[in-house]
Amino acid sequence: MSKGTFRVCAKGHKYYKSSDCPSCPVCEQERKPQTGFLSLLGAPARRALEGAGISSVEALAQHSEAAIMKLHGMGPASLPVLKMALEASGLTFKD
Repeated sequence: MSKGTFRVCAKGHKYYKSSDCPSCPVCEQERKPQTGFLSLLGAPARRALEGAGISSVEALAQHSEAAIMKLHGMGPASLPVLKMALEASGLTFKD
């Protein structure tokens, strides 16, 4: 099994990547929030929400579940985390 292609990011981090995704896993780990609902998500789901301008549960509640699931990078494993975060704040997805 191949480790992937050897790469070096702009910051000099060295890593192997088997996909075409250009993101550096070291940089992603460094920029991962320590708290909040985004800290509970994997990097692709977090990037999808950030790319859509969603950085708070209040902003998340302005979108429907279907719209969120259409974002590139969102997977079914993220949905329970998002629902839990909304519920903890007394919010739900938009109908």
